[in-house]
Amino acid sequence: MKLDWYFDFISPFAYLQHCQFDRLPKGTEVHYRPILFAGLLNHWGNVGPAEIAPKRIFTYKYCYWLAKKNGIAFKMPPAHPFKSLSALRLAIACDCEPHAIRTIFETIWKLGLDLESEQAIYHLENQLSIGNLAELIADQGVKDRLKENTQQAAERNVFGVPTFSVVQSAPTPTPTPASSYENFWGFDAMDMLLDFMASPDLFNDQQMRRIDNLPEGVQRQRESK
Repeated sequence: MKLDWYFDFISPFAYLQHCQFDRLPKGTEVHYRPILFAGLLNHWGNVGPAEIAPKRIFTYKYCYWLAKKNGIAFKMPPAHPFKSLSALRLAIACDCEPHAIRTIFETIWKLGLDLESEQAIYHLENQLSIGNLAELIADQGVKDRLKENTQQAAERNVFGVPTFSVVQSAPTPTPTPASSYENFWGFDAMDMLLDFMASPDLFNDQQMRRIDNLPEGVQRQRESK
């Protein structure tokens, strides 16, 4: 089965989920899709967990606990949230090669380095065997691909990171409608994804179809800023 994985290095949950890719069935084809989480939030008019003060601290504690529970090395970077744009562009410049993705994640979440520090830049250039990192990520083609990935994610109704996205059935004429994709958001949706991959028909029963069209009972009024 082919999976598209939408992620931003800013997300500790993306790092934790990436560390569990070995749980995916043998033969699974994963296409890495780096996206700008902030762009996705803007699209949906939402805020990130780090923008809600008490939720921000709880999230960090929860991720640290979750990493220890799953035996994953984890160290918070010096500050969070941070600018992940350079890391996303670097991943694309490296053709989203699995070694590059893993190295970038581990630089941030295993070593706990500041991406803009000389130490992090030296480490990345050395581990990825690249020359001038700054020059590499300044390429216009790289920037355009990041924008395209983010736009594609929004068009598929992806609302958060990390998200696995899979076509439910044979693609219809291009462009494939958003309803043709099944999305699995977050680290804790991994078991749900694995069940879907094993038995897709279980996600097409009467209640699942009802949920797809469940109406809103009430909508909260939001203050305009």
